[in-house]
Amino acid sequence: MTIDSPIEAASSTASTEREGEPVTTANERTVVDNASVKALLERGRTLATPVLRAAVDRLAKPMDTVAAYHFGWIDAAGRPSEGDGGKAVRPALALLSAEAAGASPETGLPGAVAVELVHNFSLLHDDLMDGDEQRRHRDTVWKVHGPAQAILVGDALFALANEILLELGTAEAGRATRRLTTATRKLIDGQAQDISYEHRERVTVEECLEMEGNKTGALLACAVSIGAVLGGADDRTADALESYGYHLGLAFQAVDDLLGIWGDPDATGKQTWSDLRQRKKSLPVVAALAAEGPASRRLAELMTADAKKSQAEFEDFDEAEFAARAALIEQAGGREWTSQEAQRQHTTAIAALDTVDMPGHVRDQLVALADFVVVRQR
Repeated sequence: MTIDSPIEAASSTASTEREGEPVTTANERTVVDNASVKALLERGRTLATPVLRAAVDRLAKPMDTVAAYHFGWIDAAGRPSEGDGGKAVRPALALLSAEAAGASPETGLPGAVAVELVHNFSLLHDDLMDGDEQRRHRDTVWKVHGPAQAILVGDALFALANEILLELGTAEAGRATRRLTTATRKLIDGQAQDISYEHRERVTVEECLEMEGNKTGALLACAVSIGAVLGGADDRTADALESYGYHLGLAFQAVDDLLGIWGDPDATGKQTWSDLRQRKKSLPVVAALAAEGPASRRLAELMTADAKKSQAEFEDFDEAEFAARAALIEQAGGREWTSQEAQRQHTTAIAALDTVDMPGHVRDQLVALADFVVVRQR
């Protein structure tokens, strides 16, 4: 998959002059981004992991072991492992959120951990509901430990997320918990919409964006506001940061949708044509079906026929049949439209930062993370 970098497109909003600081050009910022994003993600992972481990240690056996396997800390036999724990975008955003409010990054750490716990609660349940057998290059929890454990551990992680915030016992913690529970409810709404769309012949682009805004945008929006709330930011500041996170989430999901069809399995850790195998009405599919032309009509015919097949029959398709559907989506313009939508949402996210009074280096780091989301390959 190739996505043109949105850096140049966003440079008009990302290079605004701040008092006492020079204007940063797109080319100069690219150098800073490449050097800083990895460090930002690693900082989030390094600070959050010990607190995540302590939270998981509270779980009754065998849920503690199952959760440790999911996070990549142990292998299926219980031996210590250095598995891929994910990109850690949400913890990185929560720590930056606290800094945007003028607080230390550590102030946002309970929020970072709470959001990461909710995110992984959703992954455990999604993998089971979608029948995904691979995540982060190894077997998913339900495949190794069974569906019941996947459900129970997911529920436990959600409970832990709220527990960690409420234990702070402050007014800010109460405000942060309200934002997290609202985001979680929207996330669940989005998953319900996603499942229902799999059984419909047609879904509009607007419906798909609403679903993805709930499923992905809501939690990223929470991640990038929760640290600020814990740091004492007012609602206006938190809401502006939420707007950045919401549109960043839509950009993130648009890229995910592209990777779900055309991503390299060695990079994504999932099967080829992953979303097509699950009959997902993702953005490229919906945009292609909404287009006019022979490729769109032929795709609609195939998907109408596919909807009448059982999942077992559908899973018997060979690679060529999935490749043919992917080719029709691309010919109908679904791939290009989704790539452009990722860039549009990226630009909107960056513009939301202009309304927040924050240190210039924090803003640059938020922009760098947004750029990373749109040009990633996994």
